[in-house]
Parts: sequence; structure tokens; C-alpha cells
Amino acid sequence: MTTALTPQTAGPAPFPFPVQYTFPPFFSLQPNATTLARQLQHWSSLIQSWCRHNRIYKLSLVDAIESPPFRNPELKKQLSLADARTVLDWMSRGDEEGVTGGGGGRRAEWVDGPAKTMVWIWWRRPEEWAAVIAEWVESTGQRNVVLTVYELLEGEATISQEWHGMDAEVMMRSLNVLVKQGKAQVFGSEGQEGVKFF
Repeated sequence: MTTALTPQTAGPAPFPFPVQYTFPPFFSLQPNATTLARQLQHWSSLIQSWCRHNRIYKLSLVDAIESPPFRNPELKKQLSLADARTVLDWMSRGDEEGVTGGGGGRRAEWVDGPAKTMVWIWWRRPEEWAAVIAEWVESTGQRNVVLTVYELLEGEATISQEWHGMDAEVMMRSLNVLVKQGKAQVFGSEGQEGVKFF
């Protein structure tokens, strides 16, 4: 699902915004290189945390800047479209060593290349999702069992799993990591894929 306004599933509690979110200068990228580097880290952490809390995987940038976390209605401040692109470009390069979500690595990826209007937010990268899924397969005895991708995304057996309701493309990218590792086989036509775990 692509949205910044309507999360897939509301979190159990309101999102805990960091203290920086209450400072008006946070919404304007700073000219000092040291300050900017720190600011980009804070923005990356905030965007990842917000998306994780609301189970958002993909953002439409034009829609996203009109709502939290890019906009603080109480301050009547928001990150400009150009500044939001700068933040997401930085996240897509993997410059944010040590930020929320398990260290460095790319935490955003432009869906539409140079147009830069749609972006994946990797609060967990496909490799990280693959490890979570592999652990679930092992702990629940799903080895040598065939499941549909739909069952993994929406089934009763996965309702308590963090990936339940995940964007199907994120799931397929995560399963392809397991395929490359020799831990799964994906088969079937688009929209009706099955997967067998080894």
C-alpha cells in the first residue's frame, strides 16, 4: 500500500515523536556540514520509526510532505519537497551508519528512479526481513511446507508476525533473498505465487 496519510494498521499507542520534532529549525536543512549530518541522521531515524510504527513501506513524496512526520501541524512547519528529497537521497545512499533499524545500509530506495516521487522506506531491508521469515520457518516447523505468498501476508498463521499485511513487493524481494541463500523456492504466476521453505 502506498500512503503517507492512511497507515495500514494503527499502532497500539500514539507515535512518540522525538524532541527535535518540536524545534522549528528541524524543518529546514542546516548549512553547517556537521549540523546537517546530525540532522539527516535524526530525519532518517524519525522516518524509519514513523513508517515502522504505522507499517508503511512505500511513500508518495508529494503526499507524504503534507503529513507527519514531514509536517508538524502544531508548529505549522514542514520539510520542503526539495529538503525531503535531500533526506531521502541521503537515506538511499546508506550514509547513516548506526541509526535506527540495525545499523547502516540503505534505508530508502527510489521506486521510480530519477523522477523521485515514490520511495521505499526500509525500516527493515529485504535481507533483514528474510532473516526474520527464516527464523519463523524454523521455529514453527514450516520447512518443506508449501505456502502461498498470500498466506504469508494475510494468513491466520502469520497474524501475529510483524510482516503480516506487508506490501507484496517487499515480501517477494525478501523471499528472493531466501531463494538466493538456498532456503526457499518461489513458483507460480504473478499474484498467485507459492513458496516452499528448505
